[in-house]
Amino acid sequence: MNQVIEVIHNRKSVRAYEDKPLPKDVRDMILKSAMRAPTAGNMMLYSIIEVSDQEAKNKLVETCDNQPFIAKAPLVLIFLADYQRWYDYFTVSGVGQFCEDKGVSMVKPEEGDLFLACCDALIAAQTSVIAAESMGVGSCYIGDILENYEIHREMFALPQYAIPICMVCFGYPTKEQKERERTERFGEEFIVFKNRYRRLGEDKFKVMYVGMHERTMAGSADKRDQPNVGLRMYKRKFSAEYAVEMRRSVHAILEAWIA
Repeated sequence: MNQVIEVIHNRKSVRAYEDKPLPKDVRDMILKSAMRAPTAGNMMLYSIIEVSDQEAKNKLVETCDNQPFIAKAPLVLIFLADYQRWYDYFTVSGVGQFCEDKGVSMVKPEEGDLFLACCDALIAAQTSVIAAESMGVGSCYIGDILENYEIHREMFALPQYAIPICMVCFGYPTKEQKERERTERFGEEFIVFKNRYRRLGEDKFKVMYVGMHERTMAGSADKRDQPNVGLRMYKRKFSAEYAVEMRRSVHAILEAWIA
């Protein structure tokens, strides 16, 4: 077990931070590390918005499913899937005239390009998270940045081909957060398959979810109408209001991208 492996295995999401800023050299190293992440064709199909304005942070609390700790995070980064920069450069480089001379239409970014840019942005985000963890800085992903696309587009002046894919909050964890146990993960036999996908049956699910069931349902007042983890997660996550808004927002993102 080397130090890198130790950092990866000990990391947990941190939603409460000490009331102290991150030193500039720590902030800079988090960003520099993100920018050394693997990227498709070395194109760096992402951009990062550092949200330092307190009013903007306060607004993100509301637009990202009412999570107050966002406003208190010393460092908030939004990772964008960004093809706008390259598309603009193609234009500046004379691609439009080149295509016209060849009698063909200039190709615009489509869904495949968006997915590739999403991969770049998420890889950069995770690299920043591990870099931060190695310096004692906790972090928490905020997937809710996918909601309320129109509001976020206006807040951050996002052009057509720059889409918020994830947001990460950073800060020094409180004593309680440091001492909190890590969440358990599913066993490898349920996640890692050889050569082809394998669907699981009821017997495997019983084994796979036994630990989560015990932890989730312990002392739960919802046992009558949510007697198992599947029903509980469906109600609290998959069919929840924020999930409905996320799906609506992602539809809007796709429509704007391919317009």
